[in-house]
Amino acid sequence: MNQNLSSLSAGRHWLTIIITFCLVALAITLRPMEVSANRAEVLSTRVSISLPGEPDILKTWPEPDSTNNVIWKREEVRKGDSLARIFKRVGLPFSALHEIIHSGNLGKELKHIEPGQIFEFGYSQERFTQLRFTISKTRTLSATFSKGRWTTSEKLKNVEVRNEYAQGIIRDSLFAAGNKAGLSDTTIMQMAEIFGWDIDFALDIRKGDRFSVIYEGQYVNGEKIGNGRIIAAEFINRGKIYRAAYYTDNDGNGDYYDPGGRAMRKAFLRTPVKFSRISSRFSKKRWHPILKKWRAHKGIDYAAAHGTPVLATSNGKISFKGNKGGYGKVIFIQHGQKYMTVYGHLSSYAKGIRKGKTVQQGQVIGYVGSTGLATGPHLHYELRMNGIHRNPLTIKLPQASALAQKYMLGFQKLSASLFNQLALLNPPQATALDDEQTTDVFTR
Repeated sequence: MNQNLSSLSAGRHWLTIIITFCLVALAITLRPMEVSANRAEVLSTRVSISLPGEPDILKTWPEPDSTNNVIWKREEVRKGDSLARIFKRVGLPFSALHEIIHSGNLGKELKHIEPGQIFEFGYSQERFTQLRFTISKTRTLSATFSKGRWTTSEKLKNVEVRNEYAQGIIRDSLFAAGNKAGLSDTTIMQMAEIFGWDIDFALDIRKGDRFSVIYEGQYVNGEKIGNGRIIAAEFINRGKIYRAAYYTDNDGNGDYYDPGGRAMRKAFLRTPVKFSRISSRFSKKRWHPILKKWRAHKGIDYAAAHGTPVLATSNGKISFKGNKGGYGKVIFIQHGQKYMTVYGHLSSYAKGIRKGKTVQQGQVIGYVGSTGLATGPHLHYELRMNGIHRNPLTIKLPQASALAQKYMLGFQKLSASLFNQLALLNPPQATALDDEQTTDVFTR
């Protein structure tokens, strides 16, 4: 009896083994079909397992590319992101990032990222094999894994440049008039810089002043992506007409010149702080608000918000930087043998500014503050000639250099055409037109 029971138990044991073996074989046979029929679901499961706690990142993936069967994942650069953080977010190892960055000079450019830029990660047969980085609307970097290594390449889109025209009348401010005329803030600032040697935009602008500009509009595939350089401009300030045209000589040097071929770029800027206001002028006798007595004010005070950038008004070398009595934090710049400028009451200095350093015209050297004897944030600016304080607003500054005579004929032909176009934009009778008739923008 016991022997029969033992035989029956052994038979059931072998039957269980045989059934289990058949089920496993069937599962192995069906598994490739399941993967082939539903690869995206299997990949999604694998990614989810490798990134516990992360959202299902495949929800944003487009369908596989029908030509090369690549699945793409888009990832936008967020504020505070690093490349390592982005790769970790999509479940990729640091080793892949390291290999791509060191794949060539273009790979190193991937390290310079800004919020809003786009990374695209390409997967082929469930392996990460491609990377695209959209730097701008005209430039994309790509990395591809092939034959055991990563290689990088660059794709540039053709930019179509069209001449665009705008004009306006100042009613409230230069920026308000420029924006109404369809100009970007960058183009408005460019216009102010062109005429900044002749017009003090903190002091001289008046209601009714006019401007007209010809500038480059940049397009990619018919879509406007931004503005380029101003080609020619006219600014009428208090009835006086200023014109400038951009010209590039045969040596590749380009700059803005007036109708006579004289450079708009002068030896000194008229103001060291953009779009501020004068709170105290040059005077031989002024009541000092802190010392409570009459004394000479040998400079110009520009009222501006704390931290406003302060610009060097001319090329030169820093002869002093530090604290100095009533000036507070101050910078002295020597311009050749004849001129010196002073910038007082600064809150701080720009990076790299030190005694003996050479600075360029328009370079940021410090920031507006209220150090020293100051009742509020402003810049105290002085201009000295041969050691004597002179009024920066009225002193006759060195004349601008002129275009070389060998280029004058070419410049005159180009500028004559551009100035004629500006004249058509701004006819004499236009002074009677209202705002709505003076803010058209059109292209050619």
